[in-house]
Amino acid sequence: MTEKLYYKDSELRCFEAAVLSCEKNKDIFSVVLDKTAFFPEGGGQPSDTGKIGDASVFDVQEENGKIIHYCKEPLNVGESYRCAVDWERRFTLMQNHSGEHIVSGIVHSLFGLDNVGFHIGESDVTVDFNGELSKEQLNEVEKRANKAVWENIPFETFFPTEDELKSLDYRSKLDLKDNVRLVKIGDIDLCACCAPHVKRSGEIGIIKLLDFTRHRGGVRVTMRSGEWALSDYSEKYEAVHGISNLLSVKHGEALSAVNRLSESFGAAKRELYDFKMRLVKANFEECIGKNNPIVFISAVYDGDMLKEFADCCVNGGAFLCAAFSGSDKSGYSYAVLSRTVDMKSFAGEMNMALNGRGGGRDGMIQGRVSAKKEEIIEFFNKKFRRD
Repeated sequence: MTEKLYYKDSELRCFEAAVLSCEKNKDIFSVVLDKTAFFPEGGGQPSDTGKIGDASVFDVQEENGKIIHYCKEPLNVGESYRCAVDWERRFTLMQNHSGEHIVSGIVHSLFGLDNVGFHIGESDVTVDFNGELSKEQLNEVEKRANKAVWENIPFETFFPTEDELKSLDYRSKLDLKDNVRLVKIGDIDLCACCAPHVKRSGEIGIIKLLDFTRHRGGVRVTMRSGEWALSDYSEKYEAVHGISNLLSVKHGEALSAVNRLSESFGAAKRELYDFKMRLVKANFEECIGKNNPIVFISAVYDGDMLKEFADCCVNGGAFLCAAFSGSDKSGYSYAVLSRTVDMKSFAGEMNMALNGRGGGRDGMIQGRVSAKKEEIIEFFNKKFRRD
């Protein structure tokens, strides 16, 4: 059985180990060592990566009691190699997992909720609790979590005996019986966990709760700790800095400035919409009664205007209205409406004739054609010619 060095020292980065077996499966080599500091995936934490000699370790799993290191190159059985864990990655994972333990412990002690789901992703962590939490409650959790970081509390790990385990009040997602490993963080938390953690809470650096959403009757919290939290702050600082420069305001005034800009933009959108509807009405009044069906071609209409114009014309007495907008170079968007013509078959006929795509329902079809303006007019003249 492989000796688990990561349990003896979670910050062990390099070690010597002998290869007990190396089996090839296609282009992948499954390697078992006599001892390892590579943590296999478990407890919500991804596996370590690194090197065994010159062989790259890209995944580590515990299968049937064996710790298997998946490598891209072969290794000699019986030979000893210098092994190196990708420490930067491991430390970041430990910061985030340890930060999660602090947050989950505080949520449990303050609100009696249990952590029922935990996942470390590529750049953040999600934690699921079996009850709802408000923004104000989570703000208090974040404040207390960072206070625990500043106090530099030791992380202790141990394997209690079966009798000792019965007397301990610890958090666990599973009903564990044998070989239970507990992680203790002062008076903050006591939790069953198989993963390596930081030695003291100060190594986490900072804990930031980013977002929360309702999830399966409870709440899912997204968070970052350590380097990931610093990266999040840096990204957001650069964003706020850029917005402040664009709007010529101080950082603390950026939100108010954006709100003012949003209000102005909303007002401008409403004014633009009113203008577009007035233009549609004016064009409708020019067209109604002149031709039936009505074929209208514009260079400035958008999709909403096309639909509104067609609707106005049909409601005003036209048995069919075909509204187009665009140019011969870029093609034309269209909205065609009729209460009497079979628009499903008409759509196929029109799209084939005008090299178009589109369809619809309830008497209206929409899409685009790449035909020229003259071709569009000619199609409708021929289709609805009255001899």
